[in-house]
Amino acid sequence: MKHINVALFVPDAGCPHRCSFCNQKTISGKITPLRPEEIDHAVKIALKTVSCNEGEIAFFGGSFTAIDKDYMICLLERAYSYVNQGLFKGIRISTRPDCIDDDILDALKRYGVSAIELGCQSMDDEVLLLNKRGHTESDVIKAVRLIKARGFELGLQMMTGLYGDTDEKAIKTAEKIIALCPDTVRIYPTILLEGTDLCELYRKGLYAPQTVEEAAELCKKLLLMFEKEGIRVIRLGLHSGGNVEEGFVAGPYHPAFREICESKIYLDKVLYQLNEKSITGDEIEITVGSSFVSMLTGKKKCNILKLNEMGYKVKIVQNQEYEKYKVSVRG
Repeated sequence: MKHINVALFVPDAGCPHRCSFCNQKTISGKITPLRPEEIDHAVKIALKTVSCNEGEIAFFGGSFTAIDKDYMICLLERAYSYVNQGLFKGIRISTRPDCIDDDILDALKRYGVSAIELGCQSMDDEVLLLNKRGHTESDVIKAVRLIKARGFELGLQMMTGLYGDTDEKAIKTAEKIIALCPDTVRIYPTILLEGTDLCELYRKGLYAPQTVEEAAELCKKLLLMFEKEGIRVIRLGLHSGGNVEEGFVAGPYHPAFREICESKIYLDKVLYQLNEKSITGDEIEITVGSSFVSMLTGKKKCNILKLNEMGYKVKIVQNQEYEKYKVSVRG
């Protein structure tokens, strides 16, 4: 049976800074404070449909450990009651690197928090300053050390295409994140949302967001970097839903962004083998894992169409033993 997380948003609560890219109302579609009764409601809905005992109750959307401590404990107590019953394996929270200390971690451990995600966004201090993050790379490193010492699952989040960022800086950020050995990573290309500082810079001609194509070309490299090191990328691209589509102004937002990146990886591997093996002729056979055919073909069969344009007629062979991203091409 499928296991799920129950995602709950705590918009803007406690956040000490207004980052250049942030509009929590648009991202989550929610502006009112989360009430404990809403936790009950969300859990009851989840329990009616699937088994959740391997899932988590997750608090996202703000700086969870920076909110009023009594309010934070109130939310944790309500969520922990379901963990205590064995209905969920733990609680996941998302927060800022500069809002972690020993006292906070003691409280999180006491109320069943199992995973902590930190919004690093970049490991370049200049990029962090330009985007008004209010923390530094050293804050990330310090928080990671404290979290890992207490045995929490560690998640790190990064962004691409920030104001002042480059592909080279993003790759360097990924390398630094890998060195910190997180359990999971989320990668978010920067999306321009109405009501943000970045949106104003864009309208003044001072900032150019990535296109979907540019972001996907970079993110396919980042995805492979993390997966090579055994680090799970649990989110690639901003999730659809809420008011994202309504608040969208510009940038690489696409509801199937991860699919685009993964299909690019497969096309690259096919093209590499065509060149490496010096395959000639107009018919090729591509073997791929049975679960990954759609990644090979691409959205609306874009990869197959590309190969057709290059003069190749493609036959796809499925092999259950092929792992993700493995392909074999022969003429």
